Amino acid sequence: MLLSEKAYQQIDKELSKFPADQRRSAIMASLAIAQQEKGWVSPEIIEDVAQYIGVEPIAVQEVATFYNMFHTKPVGRVTISVCTNLPCALRDGVKAGEYLKEKLGIDYGETTADGQFSLIMGECMGSCGDSPVMLLNNQHMCVRMEAERIDAMLEELKTYGESA
Repeated sequence: MLLSEKAYQQIDKELSKFPADQRRSAIMASLAIAQQEKGWVSPEIIEDVAQYIGVEPIAVQEVATFYNMFHTKPVGRVTISVCTNLPCALRDGVKAGEYLKEKLGIDYGETTADGQFSLIMGECMGSCGDSPVMLLNNQHMCVRMEAERIDAMLEELKTYGESA
């Protein structure tokens, strides 16, 4: 058992939503719970989740590697996902991404040397009218992210996790 008791209780709650023969339906939620606790889903976590919910590890691996919301390699304390799909790209999504890459000194798929930030290209977040759009740790959406708002966000995020 690699997760906390609280995480397994949350997974049990997700499992209770489905009939016993449809436990696979809880894979996505279970991985999200594990990632929230650990920061990423290692091969060992994937195996543990599979064993806990009673499915083959390959089923969990498929979900973890198909959706870009799951991190199968270590990432920074804060992941910033920038929507670069065409509608957002046409509304300064690419420009915002380039600004972030310059500010952080990293490219997409990289983590800052201090381990604070990881930058990833995001898939459509369904908020094109509010672009540029960013998603922090797959949990908090930021909209209309021009340079000034990006600077303020980065300043605020520098202390993220220090009090946790």
